[in-house]
Amino acid sequence: MKYLIVFALLAMISCQELNRQVNDEDMITKINSLGTTWKADVNARFSELTVKHVQKLCGFRKTPAEKKLAEKEYPELLTALPDNFDLREAHPECASLKEVRDQSSCGSCWAFGAAEAMSDRICIASKGTQQTRISTTHLTACCDSCGDGCNGGELGPSFEYWVDEGLPTGGLYGDNKTCQPYPFPPCDHHVKGKYGPCPGEYDTPDCTNTCVQGYPTPYTKDRHFASRAYSVPQSEQKIMQEIMTNGSVEAAFEVYEDFVNYKSGVYQHVTGQYLGGHAIKMIGWGVENGTKYWLIVNSWNEGWGDNGLFKMLRGKNHCGIEEDVVGGDPIVSSTLKFLDA
Repeated sequence: MKYLIVFALLAMISCQELNRQVNDEDMITKINSLGTTWKADVNARFSELTVKHVQKLCGFRKTPAEKKLAEKEYPELLTALPDNFDLREAHPECASLKEVRDQSSCGSCWAFGAAEAMSDRICIASKGTQQTRISTTHLTACCDSCGDGCNGGELGPSFEYWVDEGLPTGGLYGDNKTCQPYPFPPCDHHVKGKYGPCPGEYDTPDCTNTCVQGYPTPYTKDRHFASRAYSVPQSEQKIMQEIMTNGSVEAAFEVYEDFVNYKSGVYQHVTGQYLGGHAIKMIGWGVENGTKYWLIVNSWNEGWGDNGLFKMLRGKNHCGIEEDVVGGDPIVSSTLKFLDA
Protein backbone atom coordinates (compact mmCIF):
# COMPACT_ATOMS: atom_id res chain seq x y z
CA MET A 1 0.00 0.00 0.00
CA LYS A 2 2.86 2.38 0.89
CA TYR A 3 4.36 2.02 -2.61
CA LEU A 4 0.97 2.59 -4.27
CA ILE A 5 0.57 5.85 -2.36
CA VAL A 6 4.07 7.01 -3.36
CA PHE A 7 3.39 6.13 -7.01
CA ALA A 8 0.08 8.01 -6.94
CA LEU A 9 1.78 11.07 -5.45
CA LEU A 10 4.53 11.01 -8.09
CA ALA A 11 1.90 10.67 -10.84
CA MET A 12 0.01 13.63 -9.37
CA ILE A 13 3.16 15.78 -9.26
CA SER A 14 4.01 14.78 -12.84
CA CYS A 15 0.51 15.67 -14.02
CA GLN A 16 0.65 19.02 -12.21
CA GLU A 17 4.04 19.74 -13.77
CA LEU A 18 2.76 19.03 -17.29
CA ASN A 19 -0.28 21.26 -16.76
CA ARG A 20 1.79 24.15 -15.40
CA GLN A 21 1.79 27.29 -17.56
CA VAL A 22 5.04 28.01 -19.41
CA ASN A 23 4.63 31.79 -19.32
CA ASP A 24 5.80 31.93 -15.71
CA GLU A 25 6.21 35.47 -14.36
CA ASP A 26 8.69 34.29 -11.74
CA MET A 27 10.83 32.60 -14.40
CA ILE A 28 10.70 35.70 -16.62
CA THR A 29 11.76 37.89 -13.69
CA LYS A 30 14.58 35.49 -12.83
CA ILE A 31 15.90 35.39 -16.42
CA ASN A 32 15.91 39.17 -16.74
CA SER A 33 17.64 39.56 -13.36
CA LEU A 34 20.57 37.40 -14.45
CA GLY A 35 21.88 39.97 -16.91
CA THR A 36 22.37 37.34 -19.60
CA THR A 37 22.54 37.97 -23.35
CA TRP A 38 18.77 37.94 -23.92
CA LYS A 39 15.49 39.27 -22.58
CA ALA A 40 12.40 37.29 -21.60
CA ASP A 41 8.77 38.34 -21.69
CA VAL A 42 5.30 36.88 -22.03
CA ASN A 43 4.69 35.76 -25.61
CA ALA A 44 1.07 36.02 -26.72
CA ARG A 45 1.57 32.82 -28.73
CA PHE A 46 1.89 30.88 -25.46
CA SER A 47 -0.28 32.84 -23.06
CA GLU A 48 -1.89 30.36 -20.65
CA LEU A 49 -0.26 27.46 -22.53
CA THR A 50 0.95 24.46 -20.55
CA VAL A 51 4.23 22.57 -20.51
CA LYS A 52 2.43 19.57 -22.05
CA HIS A 53 1.27 21.62 -25.03
CA VAL A 54 4.73 23.00 -25.76
CA GLN A 55 6.17 19.49 -25.55
CA LYS A 56 3.72 18.48 -28.27
CA LEU A 57 5.14 21.16 -30.58
CA CYS A 58 8.71 19.95 -30.08
CA GLY A 59 8.57 17.24 -32.74
CA PHE A 60 12.24 16.80 -33.62
CA ARG A 61 13.57 13.26 -33.31
CA LYS A 62 17.27 12.53 -33.37
CA THR A 63 18.18 10.77 -36.61
CA PRO A 64 19.61 7.29 -35.92
CA ALA A 65 23.22 6.81 -37.03
CA GLU A 66 22.21 4.37 -39.77
CA LYS A 67 19.85 6.95 -41.31
CA LYS A 68 22.24 9.91 -41.14
CA LEU A 69 22.93 11.68 -44.41
CA ALA A 70 26.46 11.64 -45.80
CA GLU A 71 28.42 14.73 -44.84
CA LYS A 72 29.09 17.26 -47.55
CA GLU A 73 32.73 17.94 -48.29
CA TYR A 74 34.11 21.47 -48.42
CA PRO A 75 37.47 21.26 -50.25
CA GLU A 76 37.70 25.05 -50.45
CA LEU A 77 36.83 26.94 -47.30
CA LEU A 78 35.94 30.61 -47.54
CA THR A 79 38.32 32.68 -45.45
CA ALA A 80 36.56 36.02 -45.67
CA LEU A 81 33.16 35.27 -44.11
CA PRO A 82 31.47 38.49 -42.92
CA ASP A 83 30.74 39.16 -39.25
CA ASN A 84 27.05 39.55 -40.05
CA PHE A 85 24.99 37.86 -42.76
CA ASP A 86 21.25 37.69 -43.40
CA LEU A 87 19.81 35.79 -46.39
CA ARG A 88 16.83 38.16 -46.48
CA GLU A 89 19.19 41.02 -47.29
CA ALA A 90 21.36 38.97 -49.65
CA HIS A 91 18.33 37.72 -51.61
CA PRO A 92 15.55 40.32 -51.36
CA GLU A 93 13.96 38.78 -54.46
CA CYS A 94 12.95 35.65 -52.49
CA ALA A 95 9.60 36.22 -50.80
CA SER A 96 9.76 32.90 -48.91
CA LEU A 97 12.69 34.20 -46.87
CA LYS A 98 10.46 36.89 -45.38
CA GLU A 99 7.77 34.49 -44.17
CA VAL A 100 7.18 33.10 -40.70
CA ARG A 101 4.93 30.04 -40.79
CA ASP A 102 2.90 28.48 -37.98
CA GLN A 103 2.85 24.74 -37.32
CA SER A 104 -0.28 25.30 -35.21
CA SER A 105 -1.09 22.50 -32.73
CA CYS A 106 0.88 19.80 -34.53
CA GLY A 107 4.39 18.51 -33.80
CA SER A 108 5.46 19.08 -37.41
CA CYS A 109 8.39 21.44 -36.77
CA TRP A 110 10.65 18.93 -38.56
CA ALA A 111 8.56 19.28 -41.73
CA PHE A 112 8.38 23.08 -41.45
CA GLY A 113 12.12 23.60 -41.12
CA ALA A 114 12.68 21.33 -44.12
CA ALA A 115 9.98 22.73 -46.41
CA GLU A 116 10.93 26.32 -45.62
CA ALA A 117 14.62 25.71 -46.34
CA MET A 118 13.74 23.86 -49.57
CA SER A 119 11.52 26.74 -50.73
CA ASP A 120 14.29 29.28 -50.08
CA ARG A 121 16.88 27.15 -51.86
CA ILE A 122 14.74 26.78 -54.97
CA CYS A 123 14.35 30.57 -55.16
CA ILE A 124 18.06 31.27 -54.55
CA ALA A 125 19.27 28.61 -57.00
CA SER A 126 16.88 29.91 -59.69
CA LYS A 127 17.96 33.53 -59.03
CA GLY A 128 14.42 34.43 -58.02
CA THR A 129 12.64 33.06 -61.08
CA GLN A 130 10.92 30.26 -59.13
CA GLN A 131 9.02 31.63 -56.16
CA THR A 132 7.46 28.40 -54.98
CA ARG A 133 6.49 27.07 -51.55
CA ILE A 134 7.15 23.43 -50.70
CA SER A 135 4.30 21.65 -48.90
CA THR A 136 4.70 20.98 -45.18
CA THR A 137 1.42 19.08 -45.39
CA HIS A 138 2.69 16.46 -47.82
CA LEU A 139 5.94 15.98 -45.92
CA THR A 140 4.09 15.63 -42.60
CA ALA A 141 1.46 13.25 -43.95
CA CYS A 142 3.32 11.16 -46.53
CA CYS A 143 6.93 10.70 -45.48
CA ASP A 144 6.70 7.45 -43.51
CA SER A 145 10.50 7.17 -43.33
CA CYS A 146 10.66 10.59 -41.65
CA GLY A 147 8.75 9.69 -38.51
CA ASP A 148 5.20 9.99 -37.28
CA GLY A 149 3.65 13.15 -38.70
CA CYS A 150 2.24 15.44 -35.99
CA ASN A 151 3.95 13.25 -33.39
CA GLY A 152 7.45 14.07 -34.60
CA GLY A 153 9.99 13.34 -37.31
CA GLU A 154 13.64 13.40 -38.39
CA LEU A 155 15.62 15.85 -40.51
CA GLY A 156 17.77 13.72 -42.84
CA PRO A 157 14.97 11.50 -44.20
CA SER A 158 12.95 14.63 -45.03
CA PHE A 159 15.61 15.79 -47.46
CA GLU A 160 16.05 12.28 -48.85
CA TYR A 161 12.32 12.24 -49.56
CA TRP A 162 12.77 15.45 -51.56
CA VAL A 163 15.35 13.65 -53.70
CA ASP A 164 13.56 10.31 -54.09
CA GLU A 165 9.86 11.17 -54.16
CA GLY A 166 9.65 14.89 -54.79
CA LEU A 167 7.37 17.34 -53.00
CA PRO A 168 4.41 19.34 -54.30
CA THR A 169 3.81 23.00 -53.61
CA GLY A 170 2.01 24.03 -50.46
CA GLY A 171 1.72 27.40 -48.79
CA LEU A 172 0.09 28.73 -45.66
CA TYR A 173 -3.35 27.79 -44.40
CA GLY A 174 -6.04 28.72 -46.93
CA ASP A 175 -3.59 29.31 -49.80
CA ASN A 176 -5.42 28.00 -52.89
CA LYS A 177 -2.56 29.04 -55.16
CA THR A 178 -0.58 25.94 -54.17
CA CYS A 179 -1.27 22.22 -54.46
CA GLN A 180 -1.36 21.15 -50.81
CA PRO A 181 -1.49 24.13 -48.40
CA TYR A 182 -1.24 23.57 -44.65
CA PRO A 183 -4.58 22.31 -43.27
CA PHE A 184 -4.28 23.80 -39.77
CA PRO A 185 -4.79 27.52 -39.10
CA PRO A 186 -2.36 29.70 -37.16
CA CYS A 187 -3.65 30.36 -33.66
CA ASP A 188 -3.33 32.48 -30.53
CA HIS A 189 -3.61 29.80 -27.82
CA HIS A 190 -6.28 30.99 -25.37
CA VAL A 191 -5.84 34.71 -26.01
CA LYS A 192 -7.73 37.22 -28.08
CA GLY A 193 -5.51 37.92 -31.05
CA LYS A 194 -5.70 38.29 -34.79
CA TYR A 195 -5.76 34.50 -35.37
CA GLY A 196 -8.20 33.28 -32.74
CA PRO A 197 -7.75 30.48 -30.21
CA CYS A 198 -6.32 27.05 -31.02
CA PRO A 199 -8.96 24.28 -31.01
CA GLY A 200 -6.61 21.69 -29.48
CA GLU A 201 -4.09 19.15 -30.73
CA TYR A 202 -4.37 17.98 -34.34
CA ASP A 203 -3.95 14.51 -35.74
CA THR A 204 -1.64 13.89 -38.70
CA PRO A 205 -3.49 14.73 -41.95
CA ASP A 206 -4.20 11.98 -44.46
CA CYS A 207 -1.62 11.45 -47.19
CA THR A 208 -3.04 12.31 -50.61
CA ASN A 209 -1.66 12.54 -54.15
CA THR A 210 -4.10 15.19 -55.28
CA CYS A 211 -4.18 18.98 -55.18
CA VAL A 212 -6.83 21.19 -53.59
CA GLN A 213 -9.87 21.93 -55.69
CA GLY A 214 -9.32 24.81 -58.08
CA TYR A 215 -5.55 24.46 -58.29
CA PRO A 216 -4.82 24.26 -62.05
CA THR A 217 -1.74 22.00 -62.07
CA PRO A 218 -2.16 18.23 -61.57
CA TYR A 219 -0.30 16.74 -58.61
CA THR A 220 1.89 14.61 -60.92
CA LYS A 221 3.19 17.78 -62.60
CA ASP A 222 3.62 19.82 -59.44
CA ARG A 223 6.40 17.88 -57.71
CA HIS A 224 9.76 19.50 -57.01
CA PHE A 225 12.94 17.44 -56.65
CA ALA A 226 16.50 17.76 -55.41
CA SER A 227 19.60 16.17 -56.92
CA ARG A 228 21.10 15.32 -53.52
CA ALA A 229 20.62 15.67 -49.78
CA TYR A 230 23.44 16.00 -47.27
CA SER A 231 24.47 16.70 -43.73
CA VAL A 232 26.58 19.78 -42.98
CA PRO A 233 29.55 18.95 -40.72
CA GLN A 234 29.47 20.19 -37.13
CA SER A 235 31.63 23.18 -37.95
CA GLU A 236 30.76 26.82 -37.37
CA GLN A 237 32.67 27.90 -40.48
CA LYS A 238 31.17 25.23 -42.75
CA ILE A 239 27.61 25.95 -41.62
CA MET A 240 28.19 29.65 -42.31
CA GLN A 241 29.65 28.89 -45.74
CA GLU A 242 26.75 26.59 -46.58
CA ILE A 243 24.16 29.23 -45.70
CA MET A 244 25.91 32.04 -47.57
CA THR A 245 26.59 29.91 -50.67
CA ASN A 246 23.44 27.80 -51.01
CA GLY A 247 20.75 29.21 -48.76
CA SER A 248 18.78 28.25 -45.67
CA VAL A 249 19.54 25.06 -43.76
CA GLU A 250 17.41 23.06 -41.37
CA ALA A 251 18.78 22.50 -37.87
CA ALA A 252 17.50 21.33 -34.50
CA PHE A 253 18.18 21.92 -30.82
CA GLU A 254 17.12 21.07 -27.28
CA VAL A 255 14.26 23.21 -25.96
CA TYR A 256 14.06 24.25 -22.32
CA GLU A 257 11.30 26.17 -20.57
CA ASP A 258 13.12 29.49 -20.66
CA PHE A 259 13.22 29.44 -24.48
CA VAL A 260 9.43 29.71 -24.64
CA ASN A 261 9.73 33.15 -22.99
CA TYR A 262 12.39 34.45 -25.41
CA LYS A 263 11.74 37.99 -26.66
CA SER A 264 15.05 39.49 -27.87
CA GLY A 265 18.82 39.19 -27.75
CA VAL A 266 21.04 36.12 -28.12
CA TYR A 267 19.40 33.11 -26.49
CA GLN A 268 21.33 30.73 -24.29
CA HIS A 269 19.72 28.36 -21.81
CA VAL A 270 19.80 29.59 -18.20
CA THR A 271 16.87 27.95 -16.36
CA GLY A 272 13.92 25.59 -16.64
CA GLN A 273 13.35 21.96 -17.47
CA TYR A 274 13.97 20.19 -20.78
CA LEU A 275 10.85 20.04 -22.98
CA GLY A 276 11.98 18.27 -26.15
CA GLY A 277 13.74 18.65 -29.50
CA HIS A 278 12.71 21.34 -31.98
CA ALA A 279 13.57 21.85 -35.66
CA ILE A 280 13.93 25.27 -37.27
CA LYS A 281 15.31 27.13 -40.30
CA MET A 282 18.65 28.94 -40.07
CA ILE A 283 19.10 31.97 -42.34
CA GLY A 284 22.23 33.77 -41.16
CA TRP A 285 24.48 34.84 -38.32
CA GLY A 286 25.89 37.89 -36.62
CA VAL A 287 27.41 39.46 -33.51
CA GLU A 288 25.39 41.36 -30.90
CA ASN A 289 27.15 43.21 -28.07
CA GLY A 290 30.17 40.97 -28.56
CA THR A 291 28.19 37.71 -28.55
CA LYS A 292 28.12 35.58 -31.71
CA TYR A 293 24.74 34.21 -32.82
CA TRP A 294 22.85 32.21 -35.43
CA LEU A 295 19.84 33.96 -37.00
CA ILE A 296 16.90 31.56 -36.94
CA VAL A 297 13.28 31.47 -38.12
CA ASN A 298 10.85 29.62 -35.87
CA SER A 299 7.45 28.11 -36.83
CA TRP A 300 5.36 29.58 -34.01
CA ASN A 301 4.08 32.60 -36.04
CA GLU A 302 5.22 36.20 -35.67
CA GLY A 303 3.48 36.54 -32.28
CA TRP A 304 6.37 34.68 -30.64
CA GLY A 305 9.88 35.98 -29.97
CA ASP A 306 11.33 38.72 -32.16
CA ASN A 307 8.54 38.78 -34.76
CA GLY A 308 8.85 35.01 -35.09
CA LEU A 309 12.68 34.89 -35.21
CA PHE A 310 15.35 34.38 -32.59
CA LYS A 311 19.12 34.49 -32.17
CA MET A 312 20.98 31.51 -30.71
CA LEU A 313 24.49 31.43 -29.26
CA ARG A 314 26.91 30.49 -32.08
CA GLY A 315 30.12 28.49 -32.13
CA LYS A 316 29.59 26.43 -28.97
CA ASN A 317 27.02 23.88 -30.22
CA HIS A 318 24.68 25.35 -27.64
CA CYS A 319 21.72 23.01 -26.99
CA GLY A 320 23.02 20.90 -29.88
CA ILE A 321 22.22 23.56 -32.50
CA GLU A 322 25.28 22.77 -34.67
CA GLU A 323 25.26 18.96 -34.63
CA ASP A 324 22.25 18.12 -36.84
CA VAL A 325 22.28 20.54 -39.81
CA VAL A 326 21.01 19.43 -43.22
CA GLY A 327 20.56 20.79 -46.73
CA GLY A 328 20.05 19.75 -50.33
CA ASP A 329 20.58 20.84 -53.94
CA PRO A 330 17.31 21.65 -55.74
CA ILE A 331 16.83 20.80 -59.40
CA VAL A 332 15.95 24.14 -60.94
CA SER A 333 16.89 23.81 -64.63
CA SER A 334 13.73 21.71 -64.94
CA THR A 335 12.44 21.83 -61.41
CA LEU A 336 9.22 19.98 -62.11
CA LYS A 337 9.49 16.39 -63.25
CA PHE A 338 6.47 15.57 -65.36
CA LEU A 339 5.50 12.10 -64.27
CA ASP A 340 2.84 9.77 -65.58
CA ALA A 341 -0.30 9.64 -63.51
